[in-house]
Order: sequence, then C-alpha cells, then structure tokens
Amino acid sequence: MLHNIHGVLFDFGDTLMYPRVPWPPVHEQAGRALGEYICAGGIELDCASFSGEFRERLDQYFLERERSMVETSSMGVLRNLLTEKGHPGINEKFLRAALDHYYSITQQNWYLEEDALATLTELQSHGLRIGLVSNASDSHDVYTLVDKFGIRSYFDFILVSADCGYRKPHPQIFEQALANWNYLPDEIAMVGDRLDADISGARPLGIFAIWIKRRARTSGSTPVKPDATVQALSEIPPLLLG
Repeated sequence: MLHNIHGVLFDFGDTLMYPRVPWPPVHEQAGRALGEYICAGGIELDCASFSGEFRERLDQYFLERERSMVETSSMGVLRNLLTEKGHPGINEKFLRAALDHYYSITQQNWYLEEDALATLTELQSHGLRIGLVSNASDSHDVYTLVDKFGIRSYFDFILVSADCGYRKPHPQIFEQALANWNYLPDEIAMVGDRLDADISGARPLGIFAIWIKRRARTSGSTPVKPDATVQALSEIPPLLLG
C-alpha cells in the first residue's frame, strides 16, 4: 500500500456526491417549504418574506464560518431568527421538522457519484478503514443522505462539523477523526475537492492528501499542495493499493 496507508477519510459534498442543477432555485424552493411549514404551525410571521430572510441569514452564517472555522448549526440560525421575530423558546422538535422540510428539497439535488460505490467497496475489500468527514451545518441532513445512498456500512465513523464544532481545515476536526483509529497521521489519506479545507487541513498534520478535481471549485493558488491529484474516485484504489 502507498505510504503504508491503513485508513481513508472522505469528504462528502462534491467528492462522493454531486449536485445536478445549480443551487439558487433549489435553495429558494427549500426556503419556501420551511416557511410554509412554520406558518402552518401557527407561528405568526410574514410568510412571504421569511424564507428569504432565513436564506440570507444562512448565507451570512456561511461566510462567517469560513472565516472563523467554527461551526454551530442551521438549527441555531433558525432559532435565532425566530427569536428576533418575537418567537423565542419554540419546541426543538418543531424546529427539527421545519428544517427537515428544507433539507427534503435540497437532498433531491444530491446524487452519488457513479464510481463511489465501486471505490468504497474496493478499498474496504483490501482492508482499508474508511471514515467520512463533512463540513455541514446539519448532521441530520448528512446522515439522511448517507442512508439515501445506502453507504453507511462503509464507514467506521461519520464526523460532521456541526457536531464537532469546527470545520475543515481546523486541526480539531482532523484530530477528532484520527481519534477513531489507532493510526498515525502518515497512515491516513484524506480525499476531498477543496484545497482550502480538505488539503490545507490534512497536509500540516502529516495526512496523505488527495485532491479530487472533478467537482473542485477552488483554484490551485493555495500555498498548500496536495500529495496526489486525481480526476475521479476510481483512480484512488490504484493509487493507494498499488
């Protein structure tokens, strides 16, 4: 095995799965679904504008988390906005259901890469351990997608930044991932599409960093370079297994 690799960490979005259509209209539809559910629940709001306000708050939160590398949650964004609207202390079960209406729309736009199952199966069949490390503000959404694609059994663990509190490239999320295995960092590979998150987080810790370019939107200008670059998931087993 290349570099004595025993475990492989995968990013999720734009690595193992991809969106089929542009996100703005999907997010708009998802926001409407969330707003309609909340208003149908008897919460007095301007339903016509609330969905847009929620999306605006999410966008603000997404910008801030990129700067700070601290992850809270979409639940927190929704709760804070409703509190500002004069509705504090809303039952968390109700908020969870509202978010599920939002994510039930966005989940329809995610599709598993065609070579994902074969890649995971081959790595697992050769004894490599596999983990999933995802930057996401809602862990329930991540687990729902994992189950939608039928891939949960491939992973020893699933680590979501919303649960960890930190986003890639913060070292804390990588250290928490490594704590699941009794391996040294140089016995682990990280596969992801973002140079500024997956690669920049893995390389300083000594993790073998594989940049998958197929869906990558990050330019190659970051000072941190990957140890290997691939175009497709199918290239990873030959790279790691020899």
